[in-house]
Amino acid sequence: MSAIKQYKISVPDTAIETLRKKLELAVLPGQTKFSNDWKYGTPLNDIRRIVEHWQQKFNWRQIEAKLNELPQFTTKISVDGHEDSLEIHFIHQKGADANSIPLLFCHGWAGSFLEVTKVLPLLTSRVDGSEQTFHVVAPSMPNCGFSQRTSNPGFGVLQYAEVCHKLMLQLGYEKYVTQGGDWGFLITRALGILYPSHVLASHLNFILTSPPSPLSTPLLVLQYLTGRYTASEKAGLERSQWFRTEGSGYNQIQSTKPHTLGFALADSPVALLAWIYEKLHDWTDHYSWNDEEVLTWISIYLFSRAGADASIRLYYEILNPVDPSAKMESFMKWNNTPLGLSYFPRDVVVLPSSWGRTLGPVVFEKRHDKGGHFAAYEKPEMLADDIRKMISNGEISLANTA
Repeated sequence: MSAIKQYKISVPDTAIETLRKKLELAVLPGQTKFSNDWKYGTPLNDIRRIVEHWQQKFNWRQIEAKLNELPQFTTKISVDGHEDSLEIHFIHQKGADANSIPLLFCHGWAGSFLEVTKVLPLLTSRVDGSEQTFHVVAPSMPNCGFSQRTSNPGFGVLQYAEVCHKLMLQLGYEKYVTQGGDWGFLITRALGILYPSHVLASHLNFILTSPPSPLSTPLLVLQYLTGRYTASEKAGLERSQWFRTEGSGYNQIQSTKPHTLGFALADSPVALLAWIYEKLHDWTDHYSWNDEEVLTWISIYLFSRAGADASIRLYYEILNPVDPSAKMESFMKWNNTPLGLSYFPRDVVVLPSSWGRTLGPVVFEKRHDKGGHFAAYEKPEMLADDIRKMISNGEISLANTA
């Protein structure tokens, strides 16, 4: 078993100097009457302002020092058929109590381990003695953040799940709960399928299911045809339709030709900023991003160990899995892992609650009236409360599952 080593972020001075030079030489698009219309994509004025802030005010070393206050570690993990010693970066914050439950936090794209930072103190500490606490483990997924780049094709959801499971075992957590959104939905579902005796429950803030079928779910088809949904569910279906028609172009590119886009993400900090900033705007519930937050978020990609281009390859592997069992629909079928489902209205896919219940035994669900895709960062109090209620409702503990 590989050693667990403490880790501190330390971006080379040469990388910061290269960024400075590239920002000085950056060429922005020409001005038009609609350069700042969000319908066309990321606005010129926003990028111009953020780039100026990047050049004149943003201090990565201060951000780095703040991030290094987090308990960060690395370890090496072997991945069957792929990697002998893949170095994985992760946050590991112990809970306040002896009965703290291990919780694996799985980030997605265009997120990172940063998503856990606001919810971390809420889950590991308590206000009174009745609140369940957690030992939180939040890895930088392979090809993201400060984890290593993978070297072979076909490194998909099953391999991400294997990395996460082996990480928990290395930390001594034989049984644990999982939390995921975006990619984390798929990784969390894979963990429940591959390692059912280890995963006590899964909390999801991004819920995908197969569409209702006349053969397998006739009542859901009838519900859909008759429109028997709540106002929240109808709004969610409208939001989901918006994403399919207007917001999913990035997905088509990243899942078919990731290397082509990768040249821009690897070479141009402004291209990287524009590509991800659009998602921070469109996928959140009017969250008031300040320029420091945006640039911190972007910097995790810019200074990542694997390079920003590596982060998007999972989209291709999801669409083109080597193993048939890794097809997306495989993770949308019923399994017996207890579930907590949290729906946030400005997520990119917001399905009816009855659809979510086809995934497994739901012990907790809630449809919130605020929040978007990055729930742990946008609405950390809501997410922490939902996770605790899942544990309480499902009567989940380490003691009764040992």
